[in-house]
Amino acid sequence: MTGFNAVLPRNTENAPKNIGPYSQTVAFSHYNNLSAQLPIDPKTGALVAGGVKEQAEQCFKNIKAVIESIDHVMDDVVRITIFVKNIADLDAVTAVYKTFFQSYVPTLTTVAVAALPMNALVQVDALISNGEGTIPNAPQAGDLVKVAKNVETAPQSPLSTHSVAFSHYNNLSAQLPIDPKTGKLVAGGVKEQAKQCLKNVKAILEGIDVPFDDIVKINVFLKNLSDLDAVNEVYTTFFPDSAIARAVAYVPARTAVEVAGLPMDALVQIEAVISHGDGTPPQAVEDRHGLVIWANNTDKAPKCALSTQTVAFSHYNHLSAQLPVDPATGAMVAGGVKEQAAQCLKNIKAIVESIDHKMADVVKVNVFVKNIEDMAAVDEIYATFFPGNAPARRTVGVSALPKDALIQIDAVVSHAEGTPRKA
Repeated sequence: MTGFNAVLPRNTENAPKNIGPYSQTVAFSHYNNLSAQLPIDPKTGALVAGGVKEQAEQCFKNIKAVIESIDHVMDDVVRITIFVKNIADLDAVTAVYKTFFQSYVPTLTTVAVAALPMNALVQVDALISNGEGTIPNAPQAGDLVKVAKNVETAPQSPLSTHSVAFSHYNNLSAQLPIDPKTGKLVAGGVKEQAKQCLKNVKAILEGIDVPFDDIVKINVFLKNLSDLDAVNEVYTTFFPDSAIARAVAYVPARTAVEVAGLPMDALVQIEAVISHGDGTPPQAVEDRHGLVIWANNTDKAPKCALSTQTVAFSHYNHLSAQLPVDPATGAMVAGGVKEQAAQCLKNIKAIVESIDHKMADVVKVNVFVKNIEDMAAVDEIYATFFPGNAPARRTVGVSALPKDALIQIDAVVSHAEGTPRKA
């Protein structure tokens, strides 16, 4: 037995049985990665009766059941992502959300998507802190504390906290193109809105004394995927940020998808995950300093100038979303959704193996499909890449994907040895 952390998948009968090849929660180091929860009654295996309010309540009940089954509490949640079928339902869903987080609110992302599994109206995803870590039969640093912060220079919401730090990561609430001085969307089109989103992200980071180049993963949600080129023009003015980052051309991992709707009818919303080298107190000094971001690309997977294939920090690797592109030709693979799913997963496997890891190290997978009805075919392929303990998973139907793909997949990978320390 080594002193390294171990991937720990778990399931409970108090939450719905998985409707695909995934685990309800997968713990690694100081986080639990939960599969997105649908409004399924665990006793019947069917969607609960009622409308979006009843469905939202069941989603959160299921999350709570999973959390309690691993001896945690709802206040250990650091990030919630809410997917609704209709953006107009968001007020009803957040009214339910508030009843589950009365003394503390985590970071929050809310989007409307084209479709959800089982034709649900809502689906809720969660990331949970894990103070004890997962080294088998051994205590960890222990007693880590969650640090939740808001800053005055970014838009505030009673439903979310700007940044929640735990161990070596900060998770930020998704930022809308809101001017913090007026509380309204900025004037202009998608370029102006993208710029404001990134300015808000930067304001939060400056408010917590974290450099902009400590971002390891960016998620871009667009109302219209045809706006991506315009967003990219703005994006390149923010990344790389520092002279050091420019010298090595560092850009974070990234996922971009078209969604059906965003709060306030925004055109774009941007979410960020941040490395946090000093961890959260209390920790021994020798455990708090010297971790470095390790960005890696391989020729065996498709490359993009706007993103790094994988960015490792501390005990996680964050992968950019993979399209069904053959890296040898740069073109989409021939065939239908099965062939495309296989290529996405082949690309992920190539990246994972390029950093001396294996597919069993994957802890969370996010699947974006053009047609939610394709998931049965996707799962046939998916199960061949994860024949053992399957990672946690989130599945959503989206309106459009880059290159008009039928599927896009990203992943979070465990990293037992951490990342190298600075000399």
